[in-house]
Amino acid sequence: MTGDANSFTFAGIGDLHVKDNQPTSLRDMFEEISKRAGALVLCGDLTDTGTPTQAALLAKELRACAIPVIGVLGNHDYESGHADQVKQILCDGGMRLLDGQVTEVDGVAFIGVKGFAGGFGPRMLSSFGEPAIKTFVAEAMNEAMRLENIMRTVNRERVVVILHYAPIVETVEGEPLEIYPFLGCSRLAETIDRFKVSAVVHGHAHRGRYEGRTPAGAPVYNVARSVSKPSALPYALVSV
Repeated sequence: MTGDANSFTFAGIGDLHVKDNQPTSLRDMFEEISKRAGALVLCGDLTDTGTPTQAALLAKELRACAIPVIGVLGNHDYESGHADQVKQILCDGGMRLLDGQVTEVDGVAFIGVKGFAGGFGPRMLSSFGEPAIKTFVAEAMNEAMRLENIMRTVNRERVVVILHYAPIVETVEGEPLEIYPFLGCSRLAETIDRFKVSAVVHGHAHRGRYEGRTPAGAPVYNVARSVSKPSALPYALVSV
């Protein structure tokens, strides 16, 4: 997994988008990951349209994974209105699905929330105007607050934050400018930078860039399946 006895290597991938009657298997990839990493982190959009059938297909494929599987849901996993069933199926299959919680593997704390949209930096959407806009911004603020609440309870040297939405603009670069506000929100980075964080992983931006940093310097990795990674594989290998 890694030559450094003091480090821990995990594999990260997002946006699997498992479909009904999916023609290709993920089992070979999961078996390979099990030999190269100490945990597998899944960064949302695990299913294509959030159906229980798709969740069951993924849970079956994940049986090939011999290491802990940790992750969060993405927006696609809510599409059909069955997110609770999707969660239950994946959890019953052994996945540690985080939604404002923390789990540990070999002394590394993994904290997960989905996150939300809203834009980045000075162009971030503010809570002003119509009630619908205020509701949208409130959801982004709520996700950031849930992340902060759990991070305050963690006392570990190595902390990994798992998101679906991006916390910084650098890792969405390559996507059309028009959709940047819907790919993530700087409120997540503002929260992360209040704490010591070893790595942040997210997905959602399929045409984004692999690596960036929060304003305070925490490394951020876009591990969406289609993003080019140093490993030249669909998944990233990150050591903390």
